[in-house]
Amino acid sequence: MLLVETDWLEKNLDKVKIIDCSWHMPQTKRNGHEEYKRNHIPKSIFFDLDNNSKKETDLPHMLVSLNEWEEIVSEMGIDNNDQIIIYDNSDILSACRCWYNFIYFGHKPELVKVLNGGFSKWVNENKFTDTIIPKTAKTEYKAKEHKNLVKKKKEVDDNIINKQFDVIDARSIERFKGEVKEPRAGLKSGSIKNSSCLPFNQLINANKTFKTKKEIVEIFSKNLKKIDSDDVVFSCGSGVTACVLALAYSLINDKYLPKIYDGSWAEYGKF
Repeated sequence: MLLVETDWLEKNLDKVKIIDCSWHMPQTKRNGHEEYKRNHIPKSIFFDLDNNSKKETDLPHMLVSLNEWEEIVSEMGIDNNDQIIIYDNSDILSACRCWYNFIYFGHKPELVKVLNGGFSKWVNENKFTDTIIPKTAKTEYKAKEHKNLVKKKKEVDDNIINKQFDVIDARSIERFKGEVKEPRAGLKSGSIKNSSCLPFNQLINANKTFKTKKEIVEIFSKNLKKIDSDDVVFSCGSGVTACVLALAYSLINDKYLPKIYDGSWAEYGKF
């Protein structure tokens, strides 16, 4: 199972490595790291989504190099065999992007899980939080890229003709249809030709937990002819909410590993 519940984590704090990957859209004017320093789940390590993304590009949240990833994770004190639980305090479930990064770089999928409901559910249940920043001992983490789990713009363009995989967009229907202006400057409105739209929040309950498998099957059935397909690629604005769809789809398709168009609309929508 890709999700763990708050009660389980509370009982297993000493047996896992916990990551806070809270990230917020710029217009919210919230700072995930500052919020983490003020309050977090005990023993959790902060993962800065912006700082831990590729810097030699104007595209947000692009994957770093293999060597950079090994350094990032080693500095966090994580070993290859660690059980990792990721959570966030974000409205866009940014923990799912961190989950994807670990899968892409070869951490065993069964050892990477997301906390269902995140930090808000943990707090609402009056579970213990603290402000202590844990000290980490550097490890020698070794990664292995699974390059088939990321799509580039040329592959997405070629697919419009070849139709080798389905592209599902996690943005709102209004953004997908080009009815509203994109939040990032320099982008046109609209969507990738022949793609379909499934706003990520349709898969999430009011308390930020994922919907049931039965509900998720029903939702994806509106976008896919076969919900056991491996040829599904997810896109969004900057590669974050696409990973929410990827995780949800993985909940109902055990054989699926997350495939993301990393550039997403931040790249495809450039003028």
